[in-house]
Order: sequence, then structure tokens, then C-alpha cells
Amino acid sequence: MATQVTQAEDNPALSTVIERNIRTIIRLRVKAASERNLQDRMADAITAFSGRMIFVYVHIVWFGLWIFLNEGHLTIPSFDPFPYGLLTMVVSLEAIFLSTFVLISQNRLSEESERRADLGLQISLLTEHELTRVLQMLDAIQGKLGIEDDENSELADLEMETKPEDVLAEIERLNQQAKRKKTKS
Repeated sequence: MATQVTQAEDNPALSTVIERNIRTIIRLRVKAASERNLQDRMADAITAFSGRMIFVYVHIVWFGLWIFLNEGHLTIPSFDPFPYGLLTMVVSLEAIFLSTFVLISQNRLSEESERRADLGLQISLLTEHELTRVLQMLDAIQGKLGIEDDENSELADLEMETKPEDVLAEIERLNQQAKRKKTKS
């Protein structure tokens, strides 16, 4: 299997942890892709095709041929004379369905993105907590060794546990303050 890369194939410029993380992310993406249901796979395939230039070229040929056939240039009788009501209806239906397929794909991608953001937030919070503990331990070691600390050091602030709700509240407060200043200007 392609996701089980051996250590011998690793990039020597990257650490083993980074290599392992890359493999894990790829494995999780492949697993998520394989767990999509038939409707999601169809919507993604249609969305992928409609997002390529070949889709545009097919439509240029289709519309051009439609108009050419209905302008009476050939001996074929016109089946959709100007203003091309049938073509308008077909294109409108196509737009409705394409929009729906794109929205289905975007909803699924949004859910995946939200899961990744949640994972990133959890890892960031864990890292913040771990770093705070390490700083507290270093401060304790520094105190036991009798090393004087710079009085203007930010260490005391960094040793405080960061609470996400406090950070969010401050962000919201500052955003509201900025909006009020903007409306006054």
C-alpha cells in the first residue's frame, strides 16, 4: 500500500516525526475519501468535471452547434428557432443541477475543514498548556538554582494558563471597539 512508506524512503531533510505526521494525514485523507457515499462521490465527480476547461469547450461546441443547426444553414428543419427557448430551458436546468452539485461538494468540504480546524485548535490548546507547564517547571528550576530573573521578563505572563474563552472575549471586545471607531469616523 502506498501509505505505508518505509523509513528508508524518508526524506533525510525532514524529521521522523514530520514524516510520520505526513503519512498519517495522507492515510486519514484517503480513508475519508473512501468512506464517501455514492451521492457524494457523484457530486464531487460532476463538480470536478464542471470546474475544468474541457467543460467550457464542450459548452462552446454545444451552443455553437445548437445555434448553427437552428439558424437554417443546413437542410435540417429548425427544432428550436430564435430566441432558442428550448436551449434556454436546458441551460437553466443544467445551472440548477450544477449549483446543487457544487453546494453538496462545498458542504462536505466545509465539514472536513471544520473537523481539521477543531483538530488544529485542540492541538494548539494542548501545546499552549504543555508550554505553560514547561515554563512553570523552568521557573521552579531557576528558583531552586538561585538564578535571578529579569524583572521586566514576560515569563510571569507566559506562565499563566491561557483560557480560550478569555481570548475569544478579548477578540470580540476589540472587534466591537474597532467597529465603533469606524462608525464614528
